Amino acid sequence: MTATATSVPAPQHLQALKRANEVRLARAELKRRIASAELSVRDVVLDCPWEAQSMTVSDLLLSQPRWGHTRCRKFLAGIPMSETKVISSMTERQRMALHAVLGRPRPGNARRGQSTSLTRLSKREDVGTPRVGAGERRQELGAAEAARVGGQLLHAG
Repeated sequence: MTATATSVPAPQHLQALKRANEVRLARAELKRRIASAELSVRDVVLDCPWEAQSMTVSDLLLSQPRWGHTRCRKFLAGIPMSETKVISSMTERQRMALHAVLGRPRPGNARRGQSTSLTRLSKREDVGTPRVGAGERRQELGAAEAARVGGQLLHAG
């Protein structure tokens, strides 16, 4: 009998574990690159590299600095897209919509040089109008009315 050397492939479960480990390590590297701003989520959404194909949209968004579960959930609710949507299953239209929304500056983020939120200002009644003191109001009303209303204006402020 002669012995022949044949290469026997590893059992299927070991091949699956090896592949899962490769994907896990590649995803970790992708997340590190996003966190360090080497790569943007916008680029990943458009290009869809192999390591991101089976990731959910929320996993991808959460890899950005200052993005938590609440911000991610609110952001995706505004587009309407599920948090569990897999990147590779997104249509071209969904990719373009997500790409466009990620590129917009956030309102209320003045620290980064972006536009400020007007929601706080719109709650104030005197936005856009200069504050007028009691003395200036008296001059506008005239002497006769100022004498009559003078006490009320001083106590109204």
